[in-house]
Amino acid sequence: MTDSAKPTLLVVDGHSLAYRAFYALPVENFTTKDGQHTNGIYGFLSMFVNLLKAEKPTHLAVAFDTSRESFRTREYTEYKANRSETPSEFKGQIPLLQECLDAMGVTVLTKPDFEADDILATLATQGMEQGFRVLVCSGDRDTIQLVNDDVTLLYPSVQGVSQLKRYDPAAVVEKYGLAPEFYPDIAALVGETSDNLPGVPKVGEKTAVKWLTQFGSLDALLDGADTIKGVVGGNLRDHIEDVRRNRRLNRLLRDVELPFGPAELAVKPLDPQAVRDVFARLEFRTLLPRVFEWAGTTGEDEPQAPAEPAPTPRELPAAELAAWAAAAEGEVGVTVTVQAGRPDRIGLAAAGEAVEASWSDEVATALGPWLASAAPKVLSDAKPQVKALGRAGATVGGLAFDTIVAGWLLRPSFPDRTLGHLVERYLGEKLPEADPSQLVPETEGATPGQLSWYTLRVAAGLRDELPDAVNTVLTDIELPTLIALADMELAGVAVSHEKLSGFSGELGGRADALAQRSYAAIGHEVNLGSPKQLQEVLFEELQLPKTRKTKTGYTTDAAALADLQEKAHHPFLDLLLQHREATKLKQIIDGLDAAIGPDGRVRTTYVQTGSQTGRLSSTDPNLQNIPVRTEESRRIRAAFEVGEGYEALLTADYSQIEMRIMAHLSGDPGLVEAFNSGEDLHRFVGARVFGVAPEDVTSAMRTKVKAMSYGLVYGLSAFGLSKQLRIEQSEAKALMLEYFARFGAVRDYLRSSVEQARVDGYTETIFGRRRPFPDLTSPNRQLRENAERAALNAPIQGSAADIMKIALFRIHDDLRDLRSRVLLQIHDELVVEVAPGEWDDVERIVRDRMGSAAQLTVPLDVQVGRGADWNEAAH
Repeated sequence: MTDSAKPTLLVVDGHSLAYRAFYALPVENFTTKDGQHTNGIYGFLSMFVNLLKAEKPTHLAVAFDTSRESFRTREYTEYKANRSETPSEFKGQIPLLQECLDAMGVTVLTKPDFEADDILATLATQGMEQGFRVLVCSGDRDTIQLVNDDVTLLYPSVQGVSQLKRYDPAAVVEKYGLAPEFYPDIAALVGETSDNLPGVPKVGEKTAVKWLTQFGSLDALLDGADTIKGVVGGNLRDHIEDVRRNRRLNRLLRDVELPFGPAELAVKPLDPQAVRDVFARLEFRTLLPRVFEWAGTTGEDEPQAPAEPAPTPRELPAAELAAWAAAAEGEVGVTVTVQAGRPDRIGLAAAGEAVEASWSDEVATALGPWLASAAPKVLSDAKPQVKALGRAGATVGGLAFDTIVAGWLLRPSFPDRTLGHLVERYLGEKLPEADPSQLVPETEGATPGQLSWYTLRVAAGLRDELPDAVNTVLTDIELPTLIALADMELAGVAVSHEKLSGFSGELGGRADALAQRSYAAIGHEVNLGSPKQLQEVLFEELQLPKTRKTKTGYTTDAAALADLQEKAHHPFLDLLLQHREATKLKQIIDGLDAAIGPDGRVRTTYVQTGSQTGRLSSTDPNLQNIPVRTEESRRIRAAFEVGEGYEALLTADYSQIEMRIMAHLSGDPGLVEAFNSGEDLHRFVGARVFGVAPEDVTSAMRTKVKAMSYGLVYGLSAFGLSKQLRIEQSEAKALMLEYFARFGAVRDYLRSSVEQARVDGYTETIFGRRRPFPDLTSPNRQLRENAERAALNAPIQGSAADIMKIALFRIHDDLRDLRSRVLLQIHDELVVEVAPGEWDDVERIVRDRMGSAAQLTVPLDVQVGRGADWNEAAH
């Protein structure tokens, strides 16, 4: 059989190539929002996909080591003992890589007590004997011994895993001067630094090759060692047992018992949904289509024909459209296409029928009453559509379901972002979509009426999976919040260009002055934004302690430099950090200034489905990155002013809401007493922890207790507390033990909540919002511990988010009869623009609605402030 006619078996050393990928890609560029580093996984999969596309194997497996312990370490305890501890950034990546491979249909093989190379050697030998053309991909040079006419080694180059050197017998002879089967003999004489196998002193590859050529084999050489003259001959005789040991250890086993042979490793189809899920968790957006391209799929299971054909929508004039909507029974699917922020077309669907029309004044007049009515409506990604209708003077009532929001509540870790994705997941069908890259699309996209028909069907599929409690969160919290957010985004907030631009100019001048002073501190100019140049100044010129090592040197990120500043107070470092702060603030201010519209107002977009806990975020511009409680933050907030026709801004937030929720959930008598008595929480807790009277609690004591109280909510360890407070770890541990001795119910609650989540697979807020935690049972310790810390916080932070949303939409609803309006919800603070003569009514509404948003065992304390701008209204 010719080589081209043979099936191709590709076997890959997973650990070897993942390590090389880890060191080839900068770790800081590959981190998920949950803190999991992924550079080794990404680099491996990138190489792997390219390899599969180039070689087109018919049979495939990836082998991994199970640990550093093997039969080789039992024989020689120093085997590989020189290898440093696995980098913390690499930990956890191998199990995730194996999960990716499993989703891709790739067989993963491991064997306790053996190395991956032994698995590769066994499969290569079996494959050769069974008529396969074998490709071995490994970064371990011991695999050179496997090369023969039927086995080719693909070895990573010095550039990393992106380039592979092809070793057939001729290439091995060209590089080493001997056939592949002699490579272990060369390595036995020379030694293997990477495996901590010492060779014969002063014997390099040239000498080893010369001897082996002369004697014909390693055994003959060792038998004739007495004939070797000179120093190297003496060294050989002195280390002859080392050579024999090296040869025993570097010989790869070719008869390891494995669960699969080559014939059972045929390439299998991948699982598109499993690949999407794990890649979403790892945030591999650009890699996903490359994997699907290799697999010859678009990433979906073969779409089924719809259970019933999508209806052909009828085009109706305004009056008939309104009459159709009014006559529809049950829920109606609604889709509004938007152009330049305003409605373009509207489509409705119900009972297998779809109708639509271009938006016009006539449609607005005729359909407006039905849109505003309580008639139940189902939309997908409703907020932009509600806003577009709002700009056209139409309001939306009766919002019964939003498929995007519901999908996020069901799968908050990696939600589906489009209706098309939901159609694939819940209907197993393909939503007709036009290709935006084609001038004349080959496929027409679904019309607004058909989109509404799909939306209704997806809603039914989602409802089948939504637990009752989560469905209640959707209907009673998220959908009313959506309407409130749409109105807030339309309203915007007045912002002073003069104040922002003036402050920006000051910061620019401050940054320039700091730059000049920093140059003077080291005697020359340097690009303060260049990590490479900063590394040279900090670690070579100034000889400051090294920070964390990265692929490109030692990190100069903000956290590392802040730690470095604690250890080494050099003037340049202080000036550098001040310069960075001034520059960062200027960027924030310039972004806000650029966002001011022609009417002098800034309109942010609230991201309702962007977090796993339910908290809102803001974008374009991001108002949540404005610093808190600094002089600079006060000046920025002072630029947010009361708008024309209004008399004041009202600000309101909750006092210590997360600690109040902790008291409620844990039922700890001490915490409950502190809040119900109205005492200062941290002074009350400090008195108990330190065993002093409340009036004797010092500011230092209060700071420590406050840091610990909030830290416990976020799973803070004794190490983390010691680092945060700059105290010894032993003191931090003693502080935590004393805290739990006084507030034992808090400790019991934290333990039980994680254990319950481990059983249930999710955590739950007071109102029933769920957050899944599948990694709580992961065998990967780092993933499991990350999940445990997040599971501690999720019920508390999620409940706080729910409470704020409930207060927000209730206040919004109560203000409908007034001119005053809610403008912002930033972190845990609301900002309301108050119309003349309405202050008393607005304050009453805000205090009542925020104070009654949840019934806890402790009161919800609300703080209110008033002023002409956001800063003046601070409380």
